[in-house]
Amino acid sequence: MESPILPSFFLIIHPGALGDVLQAVPALRVLRANAPGARVVFAGQPRLGRLLVTLGAIDEARDFDGLGLEALFTDAPVPPALADFLGGFARVVSWFGAREPDYRARLGAVARDLVIARPVPYGDTPVWRHLVATLADAAHVDAAATGPLTIEAAAGDRRALLVHAGSGGAWKRWPPERFAEVIEAAVRATGVPVLLHQGPADRDAVDALATALSAPVERLVEPPLPALAAALAGARAYLGGDSGVSHLAAAVGAPSVILFPPAHLPRWTPWSPTARPIAASGGPDEVRLVTRTLEDALTAASR
Repeated sequence: MESPILPSFFLIIHPGALGDVLQAVPALRVLRANAPGARVVFAGQPRLGRLLVTLGAIDEARDFDGLGLEALFTDAPVPPALADFLGGFARVVSWFGAREPDYRARLGAVARDLVIARPVPYGDTPVWRHLVATLADAAHVDAAATGPLTIEAAAGDRRALLVHAGSGGAWKRWPPERFAEVIEAAVRATGVPVLLHQGPADRDAVDALATALSAPVERLVEPPLPALAAALAGARAYLGGDSGVSHLAAAVGAPSVILFPPAHLPRWTPWSPTARPIAASGGPDEVRLVTRTLEDALTAASR
């Protein structure tokens, strides 16, 4: 017996990391725009699902690991509970498993309306535009799809320059001495206070930056993602490298100067209009450009 369709419920499957998932926000908004009143259920990393609920990007979060999708990679019959669950959605969008023929076929056999695609494109198309394009009925992307996500900004007497010097790989990090030059020039020009964000894997990068700075600065150490989003939303400006934190800063509307390895910038450019991405390989000649861009962002934010 077929399970009843959950009216206007869409299931989004995306187990990627923070930056990857935030690149999907415009596509999620296009889905909702094409189906007003639809509820969006997101299956991914639990902490990212909770963040997306807090930011209003989705309605409900599920743990990707708890769905049992591994059964779709075997030859055994699809468990009835999994088939009923997947078949109950009006649409399933899987930005996962696109290169696995068994997964594609078995998911397609139980989903009523299936979109399945790679989470990133092959070429230099921006990831967020690629994800929108995977939706067969996607309309043009308007300003509403790329506006900032909403969260109440963290309280504070002075809005700070929030800096994130870490990244998912050391090869993507801008040198700490370059960061320090830019930060100190911005402080001299604007008097902005500085706050260094330190995530679970960022201790070495933040220590190196703190050592390169001529004066001690405060640290924001391992805040929960919603608290980090609130701090970023309240920042006067943001400076960081190619990281999920940088994508979060842009997504919540912080004036964001983001330094990408040149080869990464075309594909991973943020969707937010408040982002100011720069191709930066770490050379000393880049300091002037980054400093000028950051000071412009700080000046504009203070008006």
